[in-house]
Amino acid sequence: MKDETDAVHHVTCPLCEAMCGLEVTVEDGRVARIRPDDNDVWSRGYICPKGAALGDLHHDPDRLRAPLVRRDGGFVEVGWDEAFAEIENKLRPVLESDGLDAVTTYIGNPTAHNYSLSRYVAAFIPMSGIPRLYSAGTVDQWPKNVTSALMYGGMWTISTPDVDRTDFLMIMGANPHASQGSLLACPDVMGRIRDIRERGGKVVVIDPRRTGTAERADEWVPIRPGTDAALMLAWAHVLFEEDLVTPGRLADFTSGIDRVRELVAEFSPEAVAACCGIPADTIRRLARELAAAPRAAVYGRIGTCTQEFGTLASWLVDVLNILTGNLDREGGSMFSNPISWSLTTLTPPEFADGFEFGRFHSRVRGAPEVLGQFPVSCLAEDIAAPGDGRIRALITIAGNPVISAPESSRLDEALTRLDCMICVDNWLNETTRHADVILPGHGVFEQPHYDELIWAWAVRNAGKYSPPVFATDPGRPAEWEILLKLAAMLQGAKVDEIDVGVLDDLFFAGLVGVVSGDERSRIAGRDANEIVAASDGTGPDRLLDFTIRTGPWGDCYGENPDGLTLARMKEHRDGIDMGPLEPRLPDLLRTPSGKIELAPDYVVGDVARLQQRLGRKDDGLVLVSRRHLRSNNSWMHNVGQLMTGKDRCTLLVHPADAAPRELVNGGRARVASEAGSIVATVEVSDEMMPGVVCLPHGWGHDKDGAKLAVASQHAGVCNNVIAPGGLVDVPSGNAVVNGIPVQVAGVQS
Repeated sequence: MKDETDAVHHVTCPLCEAMCGLEVTVEDGRVARIRPDDNDVWSRGYICPKGAALGDLHHDPDRLRAPLVRRDGGFVEVGWDEAFAEIENKLRPVLESDGLDAVTTYIGNPTAHNYSLSRYVAAFIPMSGIPRLYSAGTVDQWPKNVTSALMYGGMWTISTPDVDRTDFLMIMGANPHASQGSLLACPDVMGRIRDIRERGGKVVVIDPRRTGTAERADEWVPIRPGTDAALMLAWAHVLFEEDLVTPGRLADFTSGIDRVRELVAEFSPEAVAACCGIPADTIRRLARELAAAPRAAVYGRIGTCTQEFGTLASWLVDVLNILTGNLDREGGSMFSNPISWSLTTLTPPEFADGFEFGRFHSRVRGAPEVLGQFPVSCLAEDIAAPGDGRIRALITIAGNPVISAPESSRLDEALTRLDCMICVDNWLNETTRHADVILPGHGVFEQPHYDELIWAWAVRNAGKYSPPVFATDPGRPAEWEILLKLAAMLQGAKVDEIDVGVLDDLFFAGLVGVVSGDERSRIAGRDANEIVAASDGTGPDRLLDFTIRTGPWGDCYGENPDGLTLARMKEHRDGIDMGPLEPRLPDLLRTPSGKIELAPDYVVGDVARLQQRLGRKDDGLVLVSRRHLRSNNSWMHNVGQLMTGKDRCTLLVHPADAAPRELVNGGRARVASEAGSIVATVEVSDEMMPGVVCLPHGWGHDKDGAKLAVASQHAGVCNNVIAPGGLVDVPSGNAVVNGIPVQVAGVQS
C-alpha cells in the first residue's frame, strides 16, 4: 500500500558540518535509497558513507520510539504522561532536600545538529536555573572558544579557511578525510584540497599520523603530540626575525603585536626542534613558505585543542593568520556571514563587559569554571564524593559521556550513585542504561533541519531548510517541548500544570527584547511587542524565522520587503547561496576595546608553562586518538552497513616501536596509563611516527544493559578508560586526550 511519504525528498544530512544535500527515496513508508543531491547549491552532489546510511539509522529497531522507565532493575515502555510523572517523583525529593545545587546537566555533541535541541538548550539552561553544566565541549573545542572570546569578543567568532581561493593551506591536528571538516563547513574538503594543488598551490599537514588527509597533501610533517604551540611560536619567531610580519590593514585594529614579538623571542626553531621532533631547517622553511604565499590559511582543529597546550595552540593559529595578513581576506581565514544567525552567538549577560574565568570552582577538585563549565572529568567526582553540594540528579541531553568522557570507567561507576537520572536520547546506550527515565526525541527524518550554528563557519554565505520526511505520532513531543517541560519542573512547577506554549512565548518574547535592545542588531530600537506579533509559528520554526528575518539578508520585519523569511527559504528546495566570503572586520569585533586582542593576558600567561615543557625529556610512548570516515564519535556504530570490513578499533604502532615489544599485526597489547589499562588488537603501520601509538575514540560497546545489537558485536575498546581525568589544558579545562603517556606490552592470547 502506497504511503503518503512515498516520494523523493530533498533534505540535508544532519550528521556533521558538511551538511550535504541528499535525495531520499521513500517507498511503502520506508527509506528505499539515498543518493547525493546533484542540484544542492551547497554540496553539489557530494555524499559520504554515513549520509547514505541514514535510512538504516532511522529504521534502526533499537531506536526508541516511546519513553522508558526503570522498573525492577529493567526498563519498560510507558506513555508520556507516566514518564513525566515518574520524573516528578524522582526530582521532587532532590529539589526539596538540596535544591538546584544538587542538579546538573550534560550536553552532548549531537545537540548542535538537532533542529530542536540546538535552539532550545538556550532556553533550558536559564529557565531551569541549573547553576552548573557539563558538555562535550570540554573534550573537544573549549580552547578555541576561550581564545575566540578573548581575541574577538565572541566565543563562537571562529574563522574558517577560504579553501576555494587559497594558495597555501596549513592543516594542523585535523583530518577532514575522515571528519569532513570540523569548525569548517565544506562538503568534499578533499576535493577542494585536490583543487588547491591543481591550481599550483600547496597543502601541508602537521600531524603525528600520516592520515588520509596527509596522504593527499603535498607534504606531511610528523610532530610530537602536544607540541603544536611550540612549533607555531617558532614560526612566529621566524616571521619577526626575518621581517616577514605583514598584518596589512589588520594592524589598524589589532592590539598586542609588539607583545607577541617579545613572547616568541625565546622560541627559535633550534630551541623547539627537539621538543617537536621537527628539524629546525624544516620549521624555518615552512614559516617562509607561509609568509611568501600570496593567499594562505592556517587551519587547526581537534588535535590542536585536545592536548597539553590546547589554548596556546588554538590562539597561535589565529596569531599566525594575523601576522601574515591572512585573517579576514580572500584566500585566507575568513568569517562567514550566514543567512541565519545562531542564538549561541549572543553574548551572555555576565560577559557584557568582557570575558572572565574562574568565577567559581568545582566542589571536589576546585577546578575553575571556564565559560561557565568545569572539565567534564569533574562530573564523576562531584557525583561520588559525599558531603554538601553533591550532585544527586543528572539530566543528559543527546550525550554518551560513559564513552566520551575521560576516565570513563570512573563516571560509569559514579552514575550508579545518582538519586535521579533523566536522559533525552534516542537509544539505550552505555550512558542511558543508568537512567531512571529515557525520553526519546524525533528520528533523523522526523524533524526539519537547519544547522544554524554550523553555517557560521561555512566556506560560503549560504543556508538551506529541510522539511521532515516522515510525520511523527500525534501527541509525541519534540525535543524542544521536552526541554521546556523539564525546565519548568526544575523550577518546581507541577507537571500537570505546565503549559509549554506559554513557556515558549515567554522565551521568544524575552529573546526579541534582548535583540531589539542591542544597538548593533537590525531591529535595534524597534518595539519588541510589534516584532513578536509579526512572528509566525511556534518553537524552532519561529526562532529560525526570526534569525533569518533579522539576519544580513532578512526582510527585517518589513524594512526590506524583498528580504528573506523562513517561508521564502522553504521555496528554495536546494538552498540559497549568497556568494563567497567577504571581509567582516572590524565590524564583527565585540571586545571592550573594539580591537583584536592579539595577546590576552589570560592566554599568554601560559607561555611560561610551555617554556618549561621544552626541556622535558620524552622517552616513552604517547597515545593519540583518531576517527574514521564511516564513524561519527560513538553515534554510528549501530548501523550495520557502516560496520562491514576489517576491524577499525585497532592500536596503530610504528614498526620501530612494535619490534622491541614483540608486537605483531593482529596480536594483542595492553595499553596502560595512570588512569587504567585496556587490551587492544595491534595494527603495525608506518603511518604512525615513532614514539606515538593511536586508538580510535567512540568505541567500547560492551556494557551490560545497553541495547545496541550491531554495536555490541563490534564493541572495540574505549580509549577514554585510559585518559586521566586530571590531565587538562590549564587555561581552558579541556581534556587532554592526545599525547597521553602510556606503556604498551604484548599480551599472550
